[in-house]
Amino acid sequence: MPTDAARAPRAPRPPLPRRPRPCAPRPPRPARRLPSTLLALAAVLAGPAVLTLAAAPGARAAAGGWSLAPAGGGRPSVYAEGTPGIVLQDTVSVTNRGTGPLAVRLRGTGGLRITFARIAVRVPARTRADIPFTLAVPADAAPGDRAGAIAARDAHGHEATVRVRLRVGGPELSALTVERVAVRGDRIAYELVNRGTTVLVPTLAVHADGVFGTVLDRAPRTLPVRLAPGSRTELSEPWPGRPALDAVRVRLTVTAPGAARATAGASARFVPWGTVAGASGATALAAGAVVMAVRRRDRPGPDRPAGRDGTEPPSAGPELTEMDTATGAVS
Repeated sequence: MPTDAARAPRAPRPPLPRRPRPCAPRPPRPARRLPSTLLALAAVLAGPAVLTLAAAPGARAAAGGWSLAPAGGGRPSVYAEGTPGIVLQDTVSVTNRGTGPLAVRLRGTGGLRITFARIAVRVPARTRADIPFTLAVPADAAPGDRAGAIAARDAHGHEATVRVRLRVGGPELSALTVERVAVRGDRIAYELVNRGTTVLVPTLAVHADGVFGTVLDRAPRTLPVRLAPGSRTELSEPWPGRPALDAVRVRLTVTAPGAARATAGASARFVPWGTVAGASGATALAAGAVVMAVRRRDRPGPDRPAGRDGTEPPSAGPELTEMDTATGAVS
């Protein structure tokens, strides 16, 4: 008979470990192609954006894709110095950074005598053109500083400028005059002329005398103007409290640092024409009344026979009267 140990159930065996099986790589999935209608729609929607991006550089070039500067680089402006009668030379550069050709025209401003080697310039795309020019100093130019500019304008109306400064050599002279003084209503008009070679800041004093004494006296004050050499400026001084009836003599005195004092004057008469017109009318009426009275007195009456010409006939001799010798009465 089997024993109790033989009758006991057997313990389950542990499972054997599984060996990993090699996995083959999966083939890539083919790209899914969009339908032709979606591709066409995407092209239509993306078309304007692509055109806009492509046109942007050209638009920027047309709006300012070029520049004007003194040749050589590093100079913000053109500076020249010389004596009267000399001709100076320099060069400006037009740089076209755009993708298309550029056409510009050059000119000088500010009264300087600038002559260009070429006035009309055509610059290819991404190219720089150097244009020589001359600056002539007039033989009669007074010493001092002059200012002007060189301007270039393209076909679209855009303009670039370069400042030009000219210094004319020679001795410095400060000279100032006041001219063409005139009283016009409530203002005193005059002109200041800088006849020297330096820039002047003038000072003005005003004085006026009437029949009975001084009617205006203003202390010297600095005027808010700067007079360039050889320039003429028209100015005026207000006179709100001028006399209503007077004959005055106005005198202006001007000076500037380093310049001699200059004076000029003018005469004026102030008459209230409204009052004069009224008085003249009254005088005319009074004179008319006197004339009418005289005419009425000389007109012959009924007791005074008139002559052939309407006047009283002359007497043939002295008029005789009888007088009472006792009393002296005339009858």
